Amino acid sequence: MTGRSLKLAVIAGEVSGDLLGADLVKSLRSLVTGELSLVGVGGEGLEAEGLVSLFDYSELSIMGISQVLARLPKLILRIRQTAAAIVAARPDILVVIDSPDFTHRVARIVRKSLPDLPIVNYVCPSVWAWKQERAVKMRPYVDHVLAVLPFEPEVMKRLGGPPTTYVGHRLASDANVLSVRGRQAAKQDDALNTDTATCLLLPGSRGSEIRRLLPDFGETAAQLRARHPGMRFLLPTVPKQEALVREIIVSWAVKPEISVGAAAKWQAFAAADAALAASGTVILELGLCGIPVISTYKADWIIRLMHKRIKIWTAAIPNLVADYPVVPEYLNEAIKPGALLRWMERLTAPTPERMAMLDGFRTVWQRMATERPPGESAARVVLQVLNEKKPG
Repeated sequence: MTGRSLKLAVIAGEVSGDLLGADLVKSLRSLVTGELSLVGVGGEGLEAEGLVSLFDYSELSIMGISQVLARLPKLILRIRQTAAAIVAARPDILVVIDSPDFTHRVARIVRKSLPDLPIVNYVCPSVWAWKQERAVKMRPYVDHVLAVLPFEPEVMKRLGGPPTTYVGHRLASDANVLSVRGRQAAKQDDALNTDTATCLLLPGSRGSEIRRLLPDFGETAAQLRARHPGMRFLLPTVPKQEALVREIIVSWAVKPEISVGAAAKWQAFAAADAALAASGTVILELGLCGIPVISTYKADWIIRLMHKRIKIWTAAIPNLVADYPVVPEYLNEAIKPGALLRWMERLTAPTPERMAMLDGFRTVWQRMATERPPGESAARVVLQVLNEKKPG
């Protein structure tokens, strides 16, 4: 506990970062007895904790290098605006959360103007995947990194990055994940039958992902239904993408059951026997829930040109945490409905493939376990960094 008042500058560029920031602020309030005030950029979670965002943070929700380049002029404007506001506010500490294309540029500018201001980076940039030189380049403007994956502190140390602490991943303590995990664990695998199985189709939450992946998912579902007439398909989506999803599936012979919103998503997860999903955080989400999954990804053209710079052997987080291939992955032209449907058949029956994947997910769960909730662990490190740079 600390008795000082605290002015926290916080920048979150996406929904996931906003949730992390909100959890962090809640924990800080329980550890700081003085007043806690906020300045920066965030969404509904941080705004509920008292932040008045400098602008609508949805402007920063971009994916892929090509999208970053397309929005670069507006991005530069927002970077300068945010840095200037933080410098003017003279906070006690700055926490930048994920979205490094934006948040790190702000941090560098702020460090030049306020060299004694402690700066913490929440969510380690994926230096283990590509552009490893970013780790050491962070040292001049980041005092500490809060990692959400257990292997990241060792990677940052090896690459010469800032001190890094694993604080845990919010999904591992999420109430919905825990609920679905319990319901999945209660299922009897001996009762599984591919002919009556329930399959999740998760083509992503961004329009570009959905357009690239959903047609292949539809062909896979059609072929599965032809081989297993009783198979059921669920497609939970977010409100802003519902119209696009319905437009794409309008001509499908086999139409999935579409649901919209968070509550419907978790109901679908609880009912599912296996999933076909876009690569991303949802693969970890499914793994922690105990739902076997096939990961798919179609890269934009710039990523394809730069593939030689990508150092990682897998894009699936469960595979990285377990340090062996737990989840099968299909990328770009390798995404073939014939291969996907045969994997789905193996994952919706009591097969060695299903058992091996669930065993791998248990390893992932054990390695990601922490004593405290991530928000509390993160808050304690933030206060420790603050006290080291600004004692008293």
